[in-house]
Amino acid sequence: MKKQVISSRQFTIIVTLYTAGTGILIIPANIANEAQQDAWIVATIGTILSLLLIKLYIILSNKMINLSLVEVTEKFLGNFIGKFISICFILLTLLSSGELLYFIGNFLQTEVMPETPPVVFAILFSFIILFTAYHGIEVFARTLEILFPVFLFIFIIFLFFVSPQIDIKQIQPVFEVSFTSLIYSVLHFMGLFSFPLIVLLMIFPSSLNNLQSGKKGFYTGTLIGGLIITSFIVLSILVLGVTNTSLRTFPSYTLAQKISVGNFLQRIEIIMAFMWMVTIFVRAFMYFYASLIGISQLLKLKDPRPLILPLGMIAIALSQVVHQNIIHSDKYNQQTWPLYIAFFSILLPFLLLILAKFKSIKNKAVNSADRKPDQT
Repeated sequence: MKKQVISSRQFTIIVTLYTAGTGILIIPANIANEAQQDAWIVATIGTILSLLLIKLYIILSNKMINLSLVEVTEKFLGNFIGKFISICFILLTLLSSGELLYFIGNFLQTEVMPETPPVVFAILFSFIILFTAYHGIEVFARTLEILFPVFLFIFIIFLFFVSPQIDIKQIQPVFEVSFTSLIYSVLHFMGLFSFPLIVLLMIFPSSLNNLQSGKKGFYTGTLIGGLIITSFIVLSILVLGVTNTSLRTFPSYTLAQKISVGNFLQRIEIIMAFMWMVTIFVRAFMYFYASLIGISQLLKLKDPRPLILPLGMIAIALSQVVHQNIIHSDKYNQQTWPLYIAFFSILLPFLLLILAKFKSIKNKAVNSADRKPDQT
């Protein structure tokens, strides 16, 4: 399979939709439950701090050349430790792709077709992911270039029609959250919003045609994604109130149900759900693609496509066992997921940078020692 390359513009779109991900539906409820009416402050701080995380990844990318995260981990940590950490990373991404299939099934069964088993939605959605994975990252990026303008149009329409129901009193008083709760909420927000960006190092910078523009796109996409999530948090609180937002499983979908213009524009929430379907497709695909490429690189396969169907079947199976119910899912996202993803998103990049620096110093010392006899 020939090497596939995407443009910096396409990468910016991927980052934007990837960061929005599942957050459009689940982040408002989770953060409002912890920070109350100051949830928008948490999202703002979390988005700004995420830029520091992007800076870390960009510094690491300078050491990666044309390698993926799995390849650079094995290069710096050795065959045994490097492969072990890479396998753990691949297992996490594969599990996460199955979890997102669970989210899709749960959402569509709960809000759209209550009599249809969730596994049906998981299978149908997985077909789209597998088909896209077969054609590769280039086709995926081109598809998003078509979907992104539609996503933005629906998002703007959503803001326009929901705005008349805003009650500014719902967000008052401001800065009532305690410092401890603020820190915890920011970390929780970043755990769902920006920590998963480490997965994009499977295609950044190895699949980009312009690294410098891609670096700017990394920052831009993260900022736009943060603005989208923050907008949903603010609107959920201003329209539904803190209590309703924190108690609802999908408060953003409830917002869309409130759209009513005269007697001719009503019940359009399923169209608004398209925004979430696009973003969760992007994140689910990137998780699956990362596990697919990661396994093929560990096994030194030239063409990863024979692995697509087996991994797809595993992802569907995982979607049926990963969570017992939505309560278990919320608990996992609040307590377990942030710890797992923090290791790969923060500790692993720092470790790789330290080892790269140590290796660079060692190489300079060896080169210097080799030159001394020549000078005499």
